[in-house]
Amino acid sequence: MPKTHPTPILDAETLAYRRKRYTEIARILRQAYGYPTWRQHLSPVEELVSTILSQNTTDHNRDMAFDALRARFPSWEAVRDAPPEGVIAAIRSAGLANTKGPRIQAALRRISEERGAITLDFLAEMNVEQAKAWLTRLEGIGPKTAAIILLFALNKPAFPVDTHVHRVTKRLGLIGPKTSAERAHLELEAIIPPEDYYPAHLNFIRHGRQVCKARGPRCEVCPLAAHCDHYRARPLDG
Repeated sequence: MPKTHPTPILDAETLAYRRKRYTEIARILRQAYGYPTWRQHLSPVEELVSTILSQNTTDHNRDMAFDALRARFPSWEAVRDAPPEGVIAAIRSAGLANTKGPRIQAALRRISEERGAITLDFLAEMNVEQAKAWLTRLEGIGPKTAAIILLFALNKPAFPVDTHVHRVTKRLGLIGPKTSAERAHLELEAIIPPEDYYPAHLNFIRHGRQVCKARGPRCEVCPLAAHCDHYRARPLDG
């Protein structure tokens, strides 16, 4: 059989243009926010639970729920085996507890069944695509959650796309105006050098929170205005 090659994520011209554009944008973001170096935030299992809790809520509420869960149950095995209503009560502050509680317990059970213990450390021995495939088999774990676990807990080259990253990169023209968040994972991983995934993710988030806000972006103080499709397309006053 003839050897087949995967279809490129972007055509060569678009890829080269966006990579060049990213290089300048990254330089400006580094000047504005610095260049964060990787540190392990949580263990892989902790990152899994924390990221499920983070869905559709604030970081503050996520952290409150995570701390309450850890205070109430002595181990992840205890969380797995607890009555669902106990887990739901513990994570109430994160919102959507009736969905998130069973989802967390289902993930912990699945890990236990397949690995014999509640650990995701084995993912360190897999390549990124294998690890992503394993994680996304878990109910409720999509590309963003998988990438967060791999990048933040294991320092693997995966690029998470949350709402801030999706909004900022779309406005800048690093992804297309109709590119979905799921598709953006693939495009941005092709555009951004792997060694930049961690600082780029954090700097895009910081920029999205402080300047490129969902409502009322502060274009007048944005250091990236000259490189921004959204800024150039804005209606002129008067």
